[in-house]
Amino acid sequence: MRALFDTHTFLWFTTELERVPASARDIIEDGSNYIFLSAASAWEIAIKHDRGRLKLPEPAHEFVINRIFRLSLQPLNIEMSHALRAGSLPRIHRDPFDRLLVAQSQLENLPILTSDPTIARYGVSVIW
Repeated sequence: MRALFDTHTFLWFTTELERVPASARDIIEDGSNYIFLSAASAWEIAIKHDRGRLKLPEPAHEFVINRIFRLSLQPLNIEMSHALRAGSLPRIHRDPFDRLLVAQSQLENLPILTSDPTIARYGVSVIW
């Protein structure tokens, strides 16, 4: 199975594991699955940490890179096609980072690990 972390799911999985249901944890922890972390999530984390809206145990760049390595995550770069799709999506979700994740989900055929019910309104597969 392949799946894409929503930013909050990645953060909860790495800092507040109890907030992630066992069914999602099982998918993430199953070594035969490919779990992706988008550059959009890394960007969002870095911005929030820099603005003091997100506390992390280490600088944002170290936090993200260390967890990608520890969890054997697959980095997902932002491609031109992702950006253009995100810009053309309806404004169902106000968060531009989430719209970019939706675009990546659509174009890369990746279900999203999320607790956000608004994401599913885009017609993408949601795990949670």
